[in-house]
Amino acid sequence: MLATGLWSVHTSCMTLKNAALLALIGMLVLTILLVVGLITATLNLAQGLIPLTTMLSSLIHSFAALAVTVFFYVFHKTQA
Repeated sequence: MLATGLWSVHTSCMTLKNAALLALIGMLVLTILLVVGLITATLNLAQGLIPLTTMLSSLIHSFAALAVTVFFYVFHKTQA
Protein backbone atom coordinates (compact mmCIF):
# COMPACT_ATOMS: atom_id res chain seq x y z
CA MET A 1 0.00 0.00 0.00
CA LEU A 2 1.35 3.42 -0.90
CA ALA A 3 1.80 6.16 1.65
CA THR A 4 -0.96 8.75 1.63
CA GLY A 5 0.72 11.49 3.62
CA LEU A 6 4.07 13.21 3.49
CA TRP A 7 5.24 11.71 6.81
CA SER A 8 3.88 8.21 6.22
CA VAL A 9 6.19 5.23 6.02
CA HIS A 10 5.94 2.70 3.18
CA THR A 11 7.18 -0.23 5.25
CA SER A 12 6.35 0.48 8.84
CA CYS A 13 7.56 -2.92 10.09
CA MET A 14 11.08 -2.54 8.58
CA THR A 15 13.23 -0.74 11.11
CA LEU A 16 16.88 0.11 10.64
CA LYS A 17 17.83 -2.74 12.96
CA ASN A 18 15.76 -5.22 10.92
CA ALA A 19 17.31 -3.97 7.68
CA ALA A 20 20.79 -4.33 9.16
CA LEU A 21 19.96 -7.89 10.24
CA LEU A 22 18.69 -8.77 6.78
CA ALA A 23 21.83 -7.32 5.19
CA LEU A 24 23.98 -9.21 7.71
CA ILE A 25 22.31 -12.52 6.86
CA GLY A 26 22.73 -11.92 3.14
CA MET A 27 26.38 -10.97 3.49
CA LEU A 28 27.03 -13.95 5.76
CA VAL A 29 25.70 -16.33 3.11
CA LEU A 30 27.76 -14.57 0.42
CA THR A 31 30.89 -14.66 2.61
CA ILE A 32 30.51 -18.38 3.20
CA LEU A 33 30.13 -18.94 -0.53
CA LEU A 34 33.23 -16.87 -1.32
CA VAL A 35 35.33 -18.56 1.38
CA VAL A 36 34.40 -21.96 -0.04
CA GLY A 37 35.50 -20.62 -3.43
CA LEU A 38 38.76 -19.46 -1.89
CA ILE A 39 39.39 -22.89 -0.39
CA THR A 40 38.66 -24.51 -3.74
CA ALA A 41 40.98 -22.07 -5.52
CA THR A 42 43.73 -22.75 -2.98
CA LEU A 43 43.43 -26.49 -3.49
CA ASN A 44 43.44 -26.04 -7.25
CA LEU A 45 46.51 -23.81 -7.01
CA ALA A 46 48.31 -26.48 -4.97
CA GLN A 47 47.58 -29.00 -7.72
CA GLY A 48 48.77 -26.59 -10.41
CA LEU A 49 45.38 -26.26 -12.09
CA ILE A 50 44.98 -22.48 -11.85
CA PRO A 51 47.40 -19.53 -11.83
CA LEU A 52 48.26 -17.55 -8.70
CA THR A 53 46.35 -14.47 -9.91
CA THR A 54 43.08 -16.40 -9.84
CA MET A 55 43.64 -17.39 -6.23
CA LEU A 56 44.61 -13.82 -5.30
CA SER A 57 41.42 -12.53 -6.88
CA SER A 58 39.42 -15.02 -4.83
CA LEU A 59 41.31 -13.94 -1.70
CA ILE A 60 40.50 -10.27 -2.32
CA HIS A 61 36.80 -11.03 -2.87
CA SER A 62 36.63 -13.13 0.30
CA PHE A 63 38.37 -10.45 2.37
CA ALA A 64 36.06 -7.72 1.07
CA ALA A 65 32.97 -9.81 1.84
CA LEU A 66 34.27 -10.58 5.33
CA ALA A 67 34.93 -6.88 5.98
CA VAL A 68 31.40 -5.90 4.92
CA THR A 69 29.95 -8.73 7.03
CA VAL A 70 31.82 -7.45 10.09
CA PHE A 71 30.59 -3.93 9.34
CA PHE A 72 26.96 -5.09 9.19
CA TYR A 73 27.43 -7.10 12.41
CA VAL A 74 28.77 -4.07 14.28
CA PHE A 75 26.12 -1.82 12.72
CA HIS A 76 23.36 -4.23 13.78
CA LYS A 77 24.70 -4.41 17.33
CA THR A 78 24.87 -0.63 17.70
CA GLN A 79 21.23 -0.09 16.71
CA ALA A 80 18.87 0.46 19.63
